[in-house]
Amino acid sequence: MTEHDPLSHNLNNNFQDLARFRSTGEMLTSELYQQLRPEIEKIFNTVDLQNRAVTAGTLHSDFIRATAWNIERGTEFDRLLEVLSGHPVIGKSDLLLLTELDHGMARSGNRHVARELADSLEMNSAFAPCYINLEKGSGLEIDIAGENRESLHGNAVLSRHELRDPFTVRLVNGKDKMKGKEKRLGSQVSVGATVMHPLGAFRAVSIHLDAHSTQRHRAEQMKMILDHVDTLQPRLPVLLGGDWNTATYNSSNSFYTIMGYWKRVFMGVRNVIQNHFPYPDRYFEKELFQMLEKRDYDYKNLNVPGGCTLHYSVEDLAANGRMADWIPFWCFWFINWALARNEGRCSLKLDWFAGNNIDPHSEESCLVAYDVHDRANPISDHDPIILDFNL
Repeated sequence: MTEHDPLSHNLNNNFQDLARFRSTGEMLTSELYQQLRPEIEKIFNTVDLQNRAVTAGTLHSDFIRATAWNIERGTEFDRLLEVLSGHPVIGKSDLLLLTELDHGMARSGNRHVARELADSLEMNSAFAPCYINLEKGSGLEIDIAGENRESLHGNAVLSRHELRDPFTVRLVNGKDKMKGKEKRLGSQVSVGATVMHPLGAFRAVSIHLDAHSTQRHRAEQMKMILDHVDTLQPRLPVLLGGDWNTATYNSSNSFYTIMGYWKRVFMGVRNVIQNHFPYPDRYFEKELFQMLEKRDYDYKNLNVPGGCTLHYSVEDLAANGRMADWIPFWCFWFINWALARNEGRCSLKLDWFAGNNIDPHSEESCLVAYDVHDRANPISDHDPIILDFNL
């Protein structure tokens, strides 16, 4: 924690008492929450905006490069920084739309991940917290040594050029975050800002939609973001990017999730793995993508067709540990049985760009960076996506 950290707080001593509440509704009506409410709301109404006096400067003369990446808390910070600074493509990004960044969590070394990345990369940053974590995390994370400091988790925009007028869109939860094993205050939040690029000003928004929700709920969350952006003046080109969790499932609870697996078995496991997981816009998540197009947001030309960004293996114990927080253990037998028909693996398209008045720079402007980590020792459970674009 630094002296100039607007997100510092003194709530940690109350976490054990807050974690005793069985639902958000029960917590909100409590005397304890009413006492803590001003400090909690201060955190959720704050964007940690950092503009440097000098940045790394413009890297491209005739286009803008953006990378969107779910960095899975930032737990592999040193390796992550090596990619963001040294990768031949990602290292020349003007803009980073990052999701899942910790601030003061033991699992990521109690770093302020967004600010430390920005400092190391000589970039400006806008970080907004989604959650105040009452626990160390989920799955295997609960066994991490040490204690949380600020206990925050959120999303960020990093830019080589000045960021102005930061804003957030706090989304409605798809699931009560106080009812699961990983108890948290808050909800997903999209963070955006105006990027003052030499080729023209535009708005950039880092988006993380809820995983534990329905397809319709994810579409409604996206509508909230678009509605807010429509209110901003002056009108500027808009780039949306991040982890939209378009896994094709209704994951609001374990019953709907397992019923979804059965449906996909009847549709044909290989058919779904080949024709739906890489293309969620075709059927299962089409409401979200049809809405984008109706609102004049292009996504088809800004992404690699069928470019999956998350790869599930039945041998991935870390992923299973997190999934066990919301899927009963007996379900894993069924998942493993279904995936055995595809060598125990499947891949999903979860990460996307969309843009209003955003054009791809060339026919090879979109990329999924499959080369950033070893599958046996990944930096994150997601692959980054890259876009070269013009306004």
